[in-house]
Amino acid sequence: MKNQMYVTLFILTLLAGCGEKKETARTMSVPEISVARPSIQDITLTKEYPGYLTSEKTVDLVGRVNGTLQTVAYAPGSRVHQGQVLFVIEPTVYQDNVSQAEAALKTACANLEYAQNNYARMLEAVKTDAVSQIQVLQSKSNVAGSQAAVSNAEAALNTARTNLSYCTVRAPFDGTVSRNLVDAGGYVSGGVQPVPLATIYKDDRLYSYFNVADNQWLSMLMQGGDSIPRKVTVSLGKDGALSYPATLDYLSPNVDLNTGTLNIRARLDNPEGLLKSGLYVSITLPYGEQKQAVLIPDASIGTDQLGKYVYIVNDSDIVRYRHIETGQLVGDSLRQVIQGLSPQERYVTKALMKVREGMKVSPIFK
Repeated sequence: MKNQMYVTLFILTLLAGCGEKKETARTMSVPEISVARPSIQDITLTKEYPGYLTSEKTVDLVGRVNGTLQTVAYAPGSRVHQGQVLFVIEPTVYQDNVSQAEAALKTACANLEYAQNNYARMLEAVKTDAVSQIQVLQSKSNVAGSQAAVSNAEAALNTARTNLSYCTVRAPFDGTVSRNLVDAGGYVSGGVQPVPLATIYKDDRLYSYFNVADNQWLSMLMQGGDSIPRKVTVSLGKDGALSYPATLDYLSPNVDLNTGTLNIRARLDNPEGLLKSGLYVSITLPYGEQKQAVLIPDASIGTDQLGKYVYIVNDSDIVRYRHIETGQLVGDSLRQVIQGLSPQERYVTKALMKVREGMKVSPIFK
């Protein structure tokens, strides 16, 4: 009798244990998955374009006379001010030319004065027939020849002074100067053809050029009205770490038939000269507003051969694969969903590799 009781208790214990295992197995087979509903916000629609920076002005400093380069009066790569002396080419010969031209002009002026006085006397003398008419005409011709000589002397003096001014090369504007291409003591043969000495960049203001496809331009106009905002953002560095406000100030008057694009220019201030000409940048161009945009974290979106997708958890807590059409990145982490996801639906926020189509889950809002 006791043995039968022990057997009965053993069987009941086994059944109870099996029931607990089945319940535990049933619980463990439904994993907890973090879900959320999309965020709904009004956003500014933007497009990004690659571009590059260039200085507002770039001028080659050249030697235009012959002579020894006596002085390099700046530190290569330094910022200089308008009118600052940068190079001095040996001026001795050109100073002498100026002195000779000044003397020649004085002589020409003296001859002109004598000719004019002589002509005035001839006009008085011809009234009393003291001189012939031919002598008067000759005197008048001498006046004209002296006037021409003065004009030539003045031109020669201007040329001599201009050549002398070429001996001193000054900064045409505030900017940054490159390294010198000719060292002090070197000979400059600029009389025949200008010799490059350095390049100066006006970089307190920079331009960023970029191209917009004609169909994109028309699309932006259709969404943003008859014009687009003039304010844009210029970014550079990893993930656009450095951003600068800029203003659109030029739009090409025609579409390039070879590329089908419009060339646009943005202007940005660079008072410290930190940005350099030639840097590649990204230009963010706002062109419209989107009301009640659907946004989800970019990390919650997967990518496969069909494009972008998310996992949806339906009302029966079953996971469903959903292909979506995405838009722009908003802020640092949210991505606009243009099509494929409604504001009321729940999506899997993370651990996309742990879920699959048709899987039963226990959704947890986080």
